[in-house]
Amino acid sequence: MEVLMIIISLALLVTIAYRGFSVILFAPVCALVAASMANYHLLPGYTELFMGKAVVFVKSFFPVFLLGAVFGKIMEETGMARSIAGIVIKKLGKDKAILSVLAVCVILAYGGVSVYVAVFAIYPFAAAVFKEANIPKKLIPAVLVAGLLTMVMDSAPGTPQLQNIIPTVYLGTTIYAAPILGTICGTATLVLCYLYLNWRRKVAEKTGEGYGNHTLNETIVDPDQPTPPWYLSVLPLITVLGVSFYLSFVFTWDTTLVEPFQKMGLPLTAKSVKNVVSIWSLIIGLLVAIILACVLGRKFMSKSVSMKAALNAGAIGSLLAIMNTASEVGYGSVISSLPGFTEIANSLYGIGAGMPLVNVAIMVNVLAAITGSATGGLGIALEIFSQHWLETTAAAGIPAEVVHRIASMAAGGMDTLPHNGAIITTLAICGLTHKESYKDIFGVTLLKFAMAFVAVFLYMLTGIV
Repeated sequence: MEVLMIIISLALLVTIAYRGFSVILFAPVCALVAASMANYHLLPGYTELFMGKAVVFVKSFFPVFLLGAVFGKIMEETGMARSIAGIVIKKLGKDKAILSVLAVCVILAYGGVSVYVAVFAIYPFAAAVFKEANIPKKLIPAVLVAGLLTMVMDSAPGTPQLQNIIPTVYLGTTIYAAPILGTICGTATLVLCYLYLNWRRKVAEKTGEGYGNHTLNETIVDPDQPTPPWYLSVLPLITVLGVSFYLSFVFTWDTTLVEPFQKMGLPLTAKSVKNVVSIWSLIIGLLVAIILACVLGRKFMSKSVSMKAALNAGAIGSLLAIMNTASEVGYGSVISSLPGFTEIANSLYGIGAGMPLVNVAIMVNVLAAITGSATGGLGIALEIFSQHWLETTAAAGIPAEVVHRIASMAAGGMDTLPHNGAIITTLAICGLTHKESYKDIFGVTLLKFAMAFVAVFLYMLTGIV
């Protein structure tokens, strides 16, 4: 009965999200529907379990959400994002609209712009290019998902996205874990997504389907608005990667930095500096990049927008992203605490017996699907199972770096169900609905899902790291 209630709760959350309701409001409701069958008292279930786990997530990762959102807004308002998009589209040609948008996504996200924020900066150009090429607008969300939520989110070595940072906290690895394996599989995912989306474009072309008659969130890109030179625009992106790499591998951190705070008995204090170095490195990298972007791009800002307004807008925008994700973490934490989930977990432990990496990929995908969040599902999975995975993989001679990469890639698999916060936000920005665009998002999702298991078997065959 408890397993059935978990399934009903998940189906309810997916349906509510599909219909456009906020997961911030309804995730706790759906979680407590399932918890009620386990005889949990609703109010403590909400305030102590749901909110407790949500707060832990916010404590750990809000700085990255905040600075990533501010950086993205500054890149947008200074025209730097527009400058990068313009040079990419110019070099590739407007006839390669899908490839152009994918390339812009990769450049901005790999350079440190949060994938949650990059959609705001990229969509206007994607819409303009798709309209000129007469490609159905309904494909834009799937192209954004392919460009932002695949390779540069969880596979590319050093990518400064949360899905690549979270495993470092639990596994003691770095964001450059398993670089060759990640690069091969991430590139393969991106290529397959491009082939799929290009095929969908050709199908639409054969049936005479064009951009379509859309009125919601249609944007106009002013070609006369001055932008910084592209070579200045990419400097802040390079800065994020360069500073975080230096602080992760070259700079020597004082290993006693967190000891005074541990002695204070503060809750949620990191176990060691090693567990937070990747986050600290990215925080500093983003701060330096934001300052650089402000200095280089200030004079290119529209007179109708001030630097203060851009900084404030970025900060406020980060709140929706972090609260969406934290709510999904809270939901997943309530579900994972139920006896019914223990039954599910025990049955999944038996899958891939003798192949611990398969178990990692399956368990992370399941929790990402339940929470509708790559970050939420990954964080919960690692909190519950990381020690078990480290023990079983170490016994099999598998480095923790490979566990990091497989877990990160798996998080970006079945997380993109209809209740995923990033999907809901992307559709809203594009002025489209699940009914119009989710079919192609799901097509990309299936490719993402499969690639985590391809990575497992590629490692097992070659031992490549």
